[in-house]
Amino acid sequence: MARLLLGVSGGIAAYKALEAARLAVKRGHAVRVVQTPASERFVGRASFEAITGAPVLVSEFEPDPARGAYPGEPLPERAPISHLALVERAELYLIAPATANTLAKLAHGQADNLLTAAALAAACPVAVAPAMNNRMYLNPATQANLDALERRGVAVIAPTEGPLASHGEQGVGRLAEPAELLDAGEALLTPPTYAGVRVLVTAGGTREPIDSVRFLGNRSSGRMGYALAREAVRRGAEVTLIAANVALEVPAGVRLVKVQTAAEMADACGNELDACDVLLMSAAVADFRPAAAVNRKIKKDEGIPKLELEPTEDVLRLLAEHRRADQVIVGFAAEHGEAAVELGRGKLERKRLDAVVVNDISRAGVGFESDENEVTILTVDGEQRHVPRSRKERVARAVLDEVERLRAAREGTRTDGARADTRSPARV
Repeated sequence: MARLLLGVSGGIAAYKALEAARLAVKRGHAVRVVQTPASERFVGRASFEAITGAPVLVSEFEPDPARGAYPGEPLPERAPISHLALVERAELYLIAPATANTLAKLAHGQADNLLTAAALAAACPVAVAPAMNNRMYLNPATQANLDALERRGVAVIAPTEGPLASHGEQGVGRLAEPAELLDAGEALLTPPTYAGVRVLVTAGGTREPIDSVRFLGNRSSGRMGYALAREAVRRGAEVTLIAANVALEVPAGVRLVKVQTAAEMADACGNELDACDVLLMSAAVADFRPAAAVNRKIKKDEGIPKLELEPTEDVLRLLAEHRRADQVIVGFAAEHGEAAVELGRGKLERKRLDAVVVNDISRAGVGFESDENEVTILTVDGEQRHVPRSRKERVARAVLDEVERLRAAREGTRTDGARADTRSPARV
């Protein structure tokens, strides 16, 4: 993962930087933090140190106990110049919150504190996330400073509109939410290898009604599908996400379609199939449903009901049967026990997929309702890639890497130079 330098300036929104740092560490990034003296009035350095596991610097004149190293790295033999070493080794410098004063300094090349000096020395991508009162944000001076920074290649993560720090005030100027900050930052680190590619992702678990209250369902949280959608957006794809009963924040830049049952999932996927280039079918679709759902609540005093089941549509098989030749379709197989990989290989062949992602749900702490997974990716060209236990974001990267490889191999087999799909390219 990346080395992320987080710069925190003195605004009330500095508390959100704590959550951004926590999320970044949770996603596997190595994080260092530099603060302005004013920011310590809002959030102390001890809080950031506890989250990142690394010392926080405020002054360019104070020594760095880590000698410019990021968490997990060995301590260098010599002590470097702190404001140069941290940003020199960073792969991304994110300044959040960026106050009006800090933006003015950055726009005019001032370097009167560690945060601004590091910005001048940055060779990595730099992103600023403004946060301030709406009148300060809309002031022509602030807008001119933001324009100047953007012209120099600095990414601006726009603030949102809503309640402000001053009691009763509302307007534009709220710092973007921590997950949005991190998503925007990670997008700067990811080459747009999926630009122009339309990706359809399914996530979550379907629910098949028994009565007006109860249902047959499964333990899928949708985390894997959401990680896939988020990673596809980072790589420049146009992403549609069909989510079945998922209670997660929708990734930025994703078009969401909500469904509940297997039948609704089949209809939604059928409607979207022709418009996609890649289908990532990570949703857990029920294999069975009650033959006759009751349109009321079954009362306990009615006795134990007899539940007769019938098979649902095999959504993935139907989609694979109606695919275009140039589409890549990836299935997911949650299997139980030592034969999981072989069962997944059978699914790959039986349903004529390009790849299948197999996870053994008998292993504790991975798969359903977990942030982590351990999978084996099987592909139609005979490749087998094991992804050891890791966060689902890493699994998503591995899956999309394999899809990218399969697409490149398919393009390489064409000798006439023409695209198999002659439709107009998608908006990105």
